[in-house]
Amino acid sequence: MESVIVAIDGPSGTGKSSTSKAVAAKLGLSYLDTGAQYRAITWWMLRNGVDVADPAAIAAAAGKPEIVSGTDPAAPTITVDGTDVAAPIRTQEVTSKVSAVSAVPEVRHVITELQRSIARAAGEGIVVEGRDIGTTVLPDADLKIFLTASPEARAARRSGELKGKEASDLAATRQALVARDAADSGRKTSPLAKADDAVEVDTTDLSLQQVVECVVTLVEEKRAGR
Repeated sequence: MESVIVAIDGPSGTGKSSTSKAVAAKLGLSYLDTGAQYRAITWWMLRNGVDVADPAAIAAAAGKPEIVSGTDPAAPTITVDGTDVAAPIRTQEVTSKVSAVSAVPEVRHVITELQRSIARAAGEGIVVEGRDIGTTVLPDADLKIFLTASPEARAARRSGELKGKEASDLAATRQALVARDAADSGRKTSPLAKADDAVEVDTTDLSLQQVVECVVTLVEEKRAGR
């Protein structure tokens, strides 16, 4: 099969990670979760006492951590300075700070260059998921997908693995998602946006399997059309 680069963007809770991993596995491609890299650098900042409310302090430290991403869709890994951070980067502390850290231009430059180098090294092709992949990181990607879903559906997915949680928790999750959208869409450097040539897929009423089948079909059509 000819190498193919697939960019999958969209806000939190639209199914980006599950879709991207499944599509990559089905098509024998590498997989990259770019959001994990921004979480990793945020975790490092917090761990090393960098004031994440101070953009200048963040910028000064942006090039210090060594972030390594494994690209096997069946078992993606991420380390910072040799430490496995797959679990700690998912804490609420990191989640609450990642937008502020990732908005700093120096951070975006460092991580964007890392992402491009990983994509270039993926000989068989790669599925890259994030928020600015089709617009900034890989504007020449072979196929660009932008996943959307209603805020209610996204909140239900994000907290719904939370069986038995109160309605107030769901409302809080929805509020957090909307706030994250506003922060990501409103930042000056590489905001969350749909690329002009991206295919939009609304996942609100679709199962994961249906979304995966849709994206796989789009990739196969793109390959066939070359």
